[in-house]
Amino acid sequence: MTATPAGLLALPYSGRMKPAFTFAIPLAALLLGMPAAAQAASFCAGLDRYPVNPIVGGAPVDLCRVDARAVLLVNTASACGFTPQYEGLEKLHQRYGREGLRVVALPANDFGAQERGSNKQIAEFCQVNYGVTFTVGEKLTTPIRQDPLYAQLMRVSGKAPKWNFHKYLITPDGRVQSFDSDVTPQSRELVQAVETALKAPPR
Repeated sequence: MTATPAGLLALPYSGRMKPAFTFAIPLAALLLGMPAAAQAASFCAGLDRYPVNPIVGGAPVDLCRVDARAVLLVNTASACGFTPQYEGLEKLHQRYGREGLRVVALPANDFGAQERGSNKQIAEFCQVNYGVTFTVGEKLTTPIRQDPLYAQLMRVSGKAPKWNFHKYLITPDGRVQSFDSDVTPQSRELVQAVETALKAPPR
């Protein structure tokens, strides 16, 4: 990933949206219930920032400092049997984005070498085939198990991605929930988890 300018980027919510919960300190402090002073030993420990440069979906965002009530992070690929889940992820974004859900896809070529395209090709594929408007970041250049953010997600959740379209739901009550690739975006399990996260009071 290339570096992005420092700073917190807020989502432009409006209308019926609930008041936004801001991960105003690195997610680690939230996820482990630690005060801001303990950031160095928390979820984003050693990662004061985790910048994502979108190839789809607007301005750069720092996943350690994102303005949202919950973040759904998904490792994606364009030539996978689970690739049609892009459509379901877009539906989640359309349905819950105004309530504070931030859907973020990070394309990766880790599993089955099923994401071989360039960032330009990936962006075109997502938009033309699935009408994606949520945040799709640049293709990961580091293997997932070596990526610092994923290393923290695996440590906190106790689960590592086994294939493309593994999902992590990062919630404001301090939890990281893990969902295997075969748990679809419209599954009762995931939808209920998202709705519960969005109803949780800000801390």
